[in-house]
Amino acid sequence: MNIFNRRRFLKTTSLAFSALGLNMVAPTMFQKRMEAAAMANNKKLIFIFLQGGNDGINTILPRGDVMYNTTTRPTLFIPEGEALDSGNGFAQLHPALSPIGEVYNHSSINGLNGAGNMAFLHRIGYDGQSRSHFDSQHFWQNGIPGDADTEEGFMYRRINAAYDLNHPDNAFVAAGLSSNQLVALKGKNMIPNFSRTADFTFPAGKRFLGEAPTALDVDGRALMGLYGGAPDDPTKPYRQLVHGAGQGVGRTMDVIQDALDQGAYTPSNDAEYPDSSLGRKLTEAAMLMKRTPVRVIGLRKGGFDTHQRQGQIAGSHANLLGDVAQGIQALYRDLQDQWDDLLVVTLTEFGRTSKENGSNGTDHAESSVMFVAGGGVKGGVYNCDDRTWEDNAMFSARDRYLARKTDFRGVFGEIFQRHFGDSREQLDQWMPGYSIAEMDNPKDFVPLGFL
Repeated sequence: MNIFNRRRFLKTTSLAFSALGLNMVAPTMFQKRMEAAAMANNKKLIFIFLQGGNDGINTILPRGDVMYNTTTRPTLFIPEGEALDSGNGFAQLHPALSPIGEVYNHSSINGLNGAGNMAFLHRIGYDGQSRSHFDSQHFWQNGIPGDADTEEGFMYRRINAAYDLNHPDNAFVAAGLSSNQLVALKGKNMIPNFSRTADFTFPAGKRFLGEAPTALDVDGRALMGLYGGAPDDPTKPYRQLVHGAGQGVGRTMDVIQDALDQGAYTPSNDAEYPDSSLGRKLTEAAMLMKRTPVRVIGLRKGGFDTHQRQGQIAGSHANLLGDVAQGIQALYRDLQDQWDDLLVVTLTEFGRTSKENGSNGTDHAESSVMFVAGGGVKGGVYNCDDRTWEDNAMFSARDRYLARKTDFRGVFGEIFQRHFGDSREQLDQWMPGYSIAEMDNPKDFVPLGFL
C-alpha cells in the first residue's frame, strides 16, 4: 500500500470506526428488541442540534408578557415594529428568521401567503433540568434525562428496531454529518458518521486496499474482504465484529461514491444554502436525501452559548438564527418533491436566563424553542400565546428562568407516532422511562398537535 492510499485509508476508516467504536457500549437493558415497522411511506427526518443553549426568548419573543421589556433585557429587547408577526397576537419572531417566512406564513396563521409548514414550539425542556452543556446535550440525545452514562441514542434505538443495520440493503439508512459522533445516532450497530461525504470514499478501484477478489478467493482480503479468515474463527476475539464493521464501511462507501459519481450537486428551485458550515452540511444532506436510501440525517451547529455581546436585531445570536432560517428555507425549496415525507427538527440543550446579564448576554437556564418544519406540520407558534402563557412566566422557574411547559420526549412522542407511525407502547423502547415521566408530570406530555 503506498503512502497516499495508506493515509487515505487511515483517515477514512478512522471516521467510520470512530462511529463504530463508541457504538460498542450499548447496555444490556436495551438488547431486548421491539420491532418497529420500517419508516412508513419513505418518511424522513433531518435533525439539527443547536449546541450551546439557544435563547428561546430572543427567538420567539413573548411580546404579550409585560416582563419582556428594556429593564429585563436592556440591550437585547427588540422593539415591536422591528419583529416579525406570528399571527397569534402575543408572540413575535426575531427579524433574523425572515428567510423562514415562506415556510411559516399562511393565510390561516398570519394572513400571508406561504406553505404554513413551520411550527415553533416554545417552553420545551424536561423535569430536573441540568444547566451543564455536556449533561443536557447527552440527555436530549439518549432520551433519558438524568442518565449521563448511557451512550445509546434514542434515534438509534428507533432506527435499529426498524431496520437490520447489518443487512447490505440497510448500509445507509441513517447518518451523522458531524466531526464528532452524535449520541442520538450511537448504538451497538454501526450508523456512519462523517463530516464531509468526500472524506468517506476511496479513489476509484482502491476500496479493497489489499487483495481484490479472484476466482479462487471471491471475497478478497481487506476492507471489503474477509481479512484473511473465517468470520466466526473462535481463536480470534471479535473476529465477527471486525468483519461486519469492515463490510459495513465498504457498503456505505459504495453508496456514497455512487451518489458522488452522479456529478456536482445543484440545488433545485433556486434554493440557496447559507455560506457557512451549516449550509454546506445541509447541502450535502439534501444531496444524500435525493441520491441515496438514507432516511435520517443528524448534524449540529454550535455557537449558541451567548454569554457576552449577544446582540439585538444584529449580532451574534441574530447571525446564528439567520443561518438556521436560511438553511430551512433552502431545504424547503430544494426538497419539494420529498417535503410531504420530511421533517426538519431542531434541538438545543436548554434556554437562557430571562434577564440579561452584565455582559450584554444571557446565561444557562431551562426551557427553549424547537423548530419543526415539513409537509405534515401544522404551522404556528405553540406554548406562547395569551392562553398558554401565564403571568410572570418569564420568571416561573427559580425566579430567573422560563419554566418548561412541554417535555421534549413528548414532542418526539408525537413525531414517532404521527410521522413514523409507531405505537404508543414503543415510546418506552425508544425513550426508556417515558411512561414513568408521563405519570409523574402528565401536563408535560399533553400533545401539542403540531402534526
